[in-house]
Amino acid sequence: MIILSHRGYWKELNERNSRAAFERSFNMGFGTETDLRDADGKIVISHDMPKGGEMLFEEVLRIMNGRDLPLALNIKADGLIDAIIELLVKYKHNNYFTFDMSIPDMALQMKRAVRVFTGLSDILPTPVLLNKAAGVWLDCFNSDWYGADTIDDLILVGKSVCIVSADLHKRETDKQWKIIKNCKSFDSEKLLLCTDYPEKAKEFFYGEN
Repeated sequence: MIILSHRGYWKELNERNSRAAFERSFNMGFGTETDLRDADGKIVISHDMPKGGEMLFEEVLRIMNGRDLPLALNIKADGLIDAIIELLVKYKHNNYFTFDMSIPDMALQMKRAVRVFTGLSDILPTPVLLNKAAGVWLDCFNSDWYGADTIDDLILVGKSVCIVSADLHKRETDKQWKIIKNCKSFDSEKLLLCTDYPEKAKEFFYGEN
């Protein structure tokens, strides 16, 4: 399993999606999830509407500096994929996927041969365009509703699965992480976990920090 930090590996709330958080995540060998928007003709890092002065996505790719770490890209606005692809090609970064976009933008991204993860959760039980998706963004808004077999079955048919850790929804992780640890596909690189606590996850799953 591959562990991703959520909005970089931040220690304080004001570090989320910051240079310090990305540097910490990449230097410790963790990939990351982050949020992309457009501002003044540039692709910027921002979960909410940009107010000016946001970090450029290009700077994140510079910080990665050729390291082949996975990026989970939450594109928050339609019509940005061509500019994003241009930056990924410029920095020769192929280890990424996009998720949580509108359905029209999902269809466009799939036409562009982007690695798209469709959503599956307790509030979205039927994944959109699953047959064309490279993977599944497996979320748990209200409960740990799935079992190890749900994860294993998706991987068995060739889908990657990125699990949203329960801590992102302010819940305890023990039950969910035990489900993940019991997956037959636990050692697969197609299995990923996105968490605010990557070191804690590494210790839980692999007994190291």
